[in-house]
Amino acid sequence: MIGGLFCYNHKGEVLISRVFRDDIGRNAVDAFRVNVIHARQQVRSPVTNIARTSFFHIKRSNLWLAAVTKQNVNATMVFEFLLKVVEIFQNYFGKISEENVKNNFVLIYELLDEIVDFGYPQNTDSGILKTFITQQGVKSATKEEQTAITSQVTGQIGWRKEGIKYRRNELFLDVMEYVNLLMSPQGQVLSAHVAGKIQMKSYLSGMPECKFGINDKIVMDSKGKSTEDTSKTKSAIAIDDCQFHQCVKLSKFETEHSISFIPPDGEHELMRYRTTKDISLPFRVIPLVREVGRSKLEVKVVVKSSFKPSLLAQKLEIRIPTPLNTSGVQLICMKGKAKYKASENAIVWKIKRMGGMKESQISAEIELLTTDTKKKWTRPPISMNFEVPFAPSGFKVRYLKVFEPKLNYSDHDVIKWVRYIGRSGLYETRC
Repeated sequence: MIGGLFCYNHKGEVLISRVFRDDIGRNAVDAFRVNVIHARQQVRSPVTNIARTSFFHIKRSNLWLAAVTKQNVNATMVFEFLLKVVEIFQNYFGKISEENVKNNFVLIYELLDEIVDFGYPQNTDSGILKTFITQQGVKSATKEEQTAITSQVTGQIGWRKEGIKYRRNELFLDVMEYVNLLMSPQGQVLSAHVAGKIQMKSYLSGMPECKFGINDKIVMDSKGKSTEDTSKTKSAIAIDDCQFHQCVKLSKFETEHSISFIPPDGEHELMRYRTTKDISLPFRVIPLVREVGRSKLEVKVVVKSSFKPSLLAQKLEIRIPTPLNTSGVQLICMKGKAKYKASENAIVWKIKRMGGMKESQISAEIELLTTDTKKKWTRPPISMNFEVPFAPSGFKVRYLKVFEPKLNYSDHDVIKWVRYIGRSGLYETRC
């Protein structure tokens, strides 16, 4: 897939160099340094093509990590691989920095030998890698450890080792959703979708099997519930597409429509999903912009919350753009704190908390400098950030069961926690 992997510092010096295929020469290292790192103009594209060679790069702190290939490869797969490499490095020696890379020079080459073979990714699970590569180097394993390592690398359950024991069995489930919205000034929804993920922390003994139920329409219909019943169809959501962790048994999901899995120990991402229908928008932003001659603008923005009054939204931030020729701003806001930031050409309005079915407003008088340019102000959209304690898509966990036949504990002995968090993605309203 890839021909080589290089790591540079901010000066363009090569810290790590590993060539997997013969078609990548030493000149590829210099080409990336000259055309990207030391380029006169900032290179915005993460993919650069130089002399029929493609460079895929990401930047972390002051380090550049570049994958090089002469073949026509899937770009998203290469970036997924680069992000996995960064994640493995962080799991081994923490922050990605030049000093840490130099201190763990031998370890990085050991990891690359295990992760990639002839340019193809092999094993990118840090949990499995840690069983036979330690921070000091290769571990001298006993016969028992060697058999355990072999079963982990080649066996069906490579993400979890046997013999895990906890005094208290606990399971934490976080349903995190990001609402993306583009709304017209009249309140018409132009585009809206929710990108969600289920983050799980499992502290369970043995090799437990978990069953997880959601209120997806496919699942609800298969249970024999009538789609004509409005009260039931409202509670079921239509998931457009979903992606599971490798521990999920996909055959059971297709036949029984239940998410069955043996969870990895500790924290992991169980599922990702996307939905575009019946989204409960937490906030509505109503803008009113009035031009008073060529030297003044009057802006009024009303924010309305549309969720239950018993719930409380936090970390609200509304960014109202201003013209480039703004000379001064006078602000009046009912709630929270508002400030004009000239460097960002925006009024930033922050509210710590806001209850459901409430509204708040801000008024601003913007004084403008007279300019010779006849180009009209494009009026960028008003953006909003927030956090609410519910899932805007209506996603619900119907049940979560744990089975462990070998050890003597049942589903009732497991302490389970479920939390719903809704956050803003790109939440914009045109003005």
